[in-house]
Amino acid sequence: MLSGAFSTLGRYWKPLIGIALTLFGAATLVMIAALVAAGAAVASQWDELTSSSSGSPDAAQLVPLGVAFGVLMVIGMIVYLLASAVVQAAVPVVLQEAVLGRPIGFGAVWSRAWSRVWSILGTVFLTGLIMAVPMALMMGAVAGLMIYAVSLGDENGVVPLMVVGFLGALLIAPVAMWLYVRFSLAPTVVVFEHQRPVAALRRSVQLVRGNWWRVFGVWLLAVGLAAVIGYMIQLPFQMIGLLPGVFDPADVDADPSGGQIVAVLGGVLLLSFISQMISQLFTAIFPPLMVGLLYVDLRMRTENLGPVLAEAAAATLPEQYGPPPPSHV
Repeated sequence: MLSGAFSTLGRYWKPLIGIALTLFGAATLVMIAALVAAGAAVASQWDELTSSSSGSPDAAQLVPLGVAFGVLMVIGMIVYLLASAVVQAAVPVVLQEAVLGRPIGFGAVWSRAWSRVWSILGTVFLTGLIMAVPMALMMGAVAGLMIYAVSLGDENGVVPLMVVGFLGALLIAPVAMWLYVRFSLAPTVVVFEHQRPVAALRRSVQLVRGNWWRVFGVWLLAVGLAAVIGYMIQLPFQMIGLLPGVFDPADVDADPSGGQIVAVLGGVLLLSFISQMISQLFTAIFPPLMVGLLYVDLRMRTENLGPVLAEAAAATLPEQYGPPPPSHV
């Protein structure tokens, strides 16, 4: 499985890296533009807050900064979520052609991935919602007990309740992980079988049944390896940022203004953006690629997908590998 993922990445790196680079690069440009616009909008308030004569800032000075920060957070979440969804859909699209050894271009990957992006977003949202339900119930119960203890004036009972909440989280976390693994194949199902979110979740449960530990092991290996390689990619950029004098202009005053602070931090932020984007090119592609190969492997083992792939290799490749027809026995 691991060698197959690296082999596919090596043979189809152009469409995979091209899609990821285009999307995450565009998302980064949007964030930079939003950061510049927000900085220009609150530049005067920033100078007032950082000046020594202004004293303690009041609410009127903090509100524009809070609004700018909130808008940046919302924009960042939207653009990166959309970019991640398209990349997550593009990986199975490329894998559909890779299992038959056929080439695929950037345009074909883009059109087929974009057509499934909203189903991918729905699947990810439903998966996160299902996983959050048991954790939210447990935390709500603990919060209610804490409020009840405090309202009765029993402050000493808060600490045991916090311990109970921590232990409850340790017990609920395996349940959330169990649910996540059961639904982990759903994004791949959305692309391979053109299923809607709810149907994709059910199909993932069907495929994972009886193979939970294998799916969990492959997923854990993929995520762990992607995290290690991503950190190794970012490490040289972090070392450059730590070099003395790299981002330490000599013209910065003892009491720098907002513009001078932005100038000093601009290089650090730019370097951080670049390192994170390069690292994300791998971390966003490799885990879905491993999960997609696992999906194909499970179907070959349990649903005899091999003859279907052999037939597709000799004919025009369909856009989807639907579930097997029901047997009439």
